[in-house]
Amino acid sequence: MNDGQRDTARAVAELADRLPERLTPLARLAYNYSWCWLEGGPEVFRDIHPEHWWRSGNNPRWVLEAATPRRLRGLAEDSAFVERVDELAGRLEAYLLRPSSNAPLHAERPVAYFCSEYGLHHSLPLYGGGLGVLAGDILKCASDEALPFVGVGLFYRFGYFHQRLDGNGWQHEYWTATEIERLPAVLVTGGNGDPLTIELLLRGRTVRAQVWRLDIGRVPLYLLDTDRQDNHPIDRWISGRLYVGDRQTRLAQYALLGIGGVRALAALGVRPALVHLNEGHAVLSCLERLRLRLMAGYSIQQALNLIQSETVFTTHTPVPAGNEAYSREEVEPILGDFLDSLGVPRASVYDLGRLAPGQPDEPLNLTALALRTSRTPIGVSRLHGQVARNMWAPLWPGRPVDDVPIGHVTNGVHAPSWMAAEMRALLDRALGPEWRSRLADPRQWERINDIPDAELWAVRCRLRRSLVEFVREASIWNRLARGEPLGYVEAAARQFDPEALTIGFARRVATYKRLYLLVRHPERGMFRLLEDGPSPIQLVVAGKAHPQDDTAKSALRDGFQSRHHGAVGRRVVFLEDYDMYMASRIVAGVDLWLNLPRPPLEASGTSGMKVMLNGGLNLSVLDGWWAEAYDGDNGWAIDSREGDPEIQDDQDAMALFDLLGNEVIPLFYDRGPDNIPHRWLQRVKTSMQNLIPQFTAERMLRDYVTNLYAPDLG
Repeated sequence: MNDGQRDTARAVAELADRLPERLTPLARLAYNYSWCWLEGGPEVFRDIHPEHWWRSGNNPRWVLEAATPRRLRGLAEDSAFVERVDELAGRLEAYLLRPSSNAPLHAERPVAYFCSEYGLHHSLPLYGGGLGVLAGDILKCASDEALPFVGVGLFYRFGYFHQRLDGNGWQHEYWTATEIERLPAVLVTGGNGDPLTIELLLRGRTVRAQVWRLDIGRVPLYLLDTDRQDNHPIDRWISGRLYVGDRQTRLAQYALLGIGGVRALAALGVRPALVHLNEGHAVLSCLERLRLRLMAGYSIQQALNLIQSETVFTTHTPVPAGNEAYSREEVEPILGDFLDSLGVPRASVYDLGRLAPGQPDEPLNLTALALRTSRTPIGVSRLHGQVARNMWAPLWPGRPVDDVPIGHVTNGVHAPSWMAAEMRALLDRALGPEWRSRLADPRQWERINDIPDAELWAVRCRLRRSLVEFVREASIWNRLARGEPLGYVEAAARQFDPEALTIGFARRVATYKRLYLLVRHPERGMFRLLEDGPSPIQLVVAGKAHPQDDTAKSALRDGFQSRHHGAVGRRVVFLEDYDMYMASRIVAGVDLWLNLPRPPLEASGTSGMKVMLNGGLNLSVLDGWWAEAYDGDNGWAIDSREGDPEIQDDQDAMALFDLLGNEVIPLFYDRGPDNIPHRWLQRVKTSMQNLIPQFTAERMLRDYVTNLYAPDLG
């Protein structure tokens, strides 16, 4: 079985050879990404060399390989440090040796989880937004829950873009290469020691892909990579960038992920019992598995029935235009050879992805193809499930919309990855350490109310203060890079008040997210609220617009150009190049999280869940997860009425400013004699008590097992 375990063991041994004997456990720790959420893991590697830790983007392998022999010898003689290493290594060993979960899943037949992006850690930039971060959280939680899982994706040498704003606020993109050879990843090899490769025909050429293995706790993640010298230069670029603009390259990526992913699992000796498609990008895996069934002698209907029984599908996109479709003229030049290999009429294949089979001019829609080839499709929130049933009802003609077989499992977040260390320590003291293994148990969270307000407020103040320090430093760098006047740069060092109500708005800058509402009616709205007074507020904004979305870029520019208006320069900051590291600092430190999508376009959203884990509150439009989370006492809500977009925007903006001015700000500054906002903290406790057990990845994975995976695996 060439699944990469021996390659990982070899890499660990080679790294251990560079270390003093007492530090050799660090090699095993470095090659398993569980270090990034195991308690004390990041701190151990940081303390080897803080400067290297920062410059490497928190890459433990880089830090170990860059450390001088003298530094390593000194650490090996530090008994306290060695004790920390041994304790962490012991916890990792016990974590990895736990038995797999009980039926319906079995270790020899895992779930194969296919996704085009994975947000696991900021040192591995293979994600563009919430889809990838969700996928990363799912793999981490599957490891925590001891579920038999493997992940399948692509290694993008240049990942997703980096962001810089010019002096006018216009976004510019640039890409940097990821040196996976310096990350805790191994190239899987075959029996002869050469890289294990799979092949597929694209554009009439043989494309070879090698396979990287990363260990995410107990879960292996396999990433396919076409950047090989024996490929045509155009084919080497298939795995070049995430969400590349060129549609032909993107379709080739989907073929590599889906068709190549199935072939890679076979070459690795992995025989999944179930394939979980996270969005439609990997749906060509169903056609590859169909091909294998047809080659084995099944009829097309028998083969389809089998594929459906082995496939579950999560759809994320609540608008038809966001679900990619390709015309026959686009498909044939890239996938013609593969379609020939199926041995069935091409019209039959295209019809699987058409809303109206038999219409030759209709394109092949990836989501429709996934819905037709999976047994259990789901949306990612209760409301999104309803939207998806309405949107895809034409695939089940004559069936009432309520009977369309699309369910939902609301997203959740991986608490160990997104809860700040200070909050975890507080919960350890208040709930006992067992809370970490009982995240989805609502009974234990009732004890949140027993936490003294003074202790909870002290943690919140430390987290806010840490965010303010981060904002100041990041703002200085951003302003220097833009060539801003020195006085404006120096002002960044004094920007923000660690005691002021701190509000966050950070996410993809897509038009439907409505960042522009913050500057709508400025003199009556946000600008007025930002003015100096006894109840100050400050706003942290971050996010990237897609390189081809000029409308979103324009909205970003328009908001940015107000930075010299009155108090805006002192109380509002836009942080460039939003990534997972920045996200973790913002969601931990803000007091209030804003979410302003145009409903029903927010399928779920998870950023607000991360804020909730850290004792922050949400003010959100009733869309996505918040439509089922909000109860009147755990945050604030805008009940946005669909209709004319301009009228809707005006109404929602004024509702936002009214809530901030009349409820949120007064409640935050309503202090007792001890200067603690007790009524605010009661809302925080209600939020944490009611929402943590509902919106963690632990609950989500258990719903997956019960509602998606179990029916045919018991």
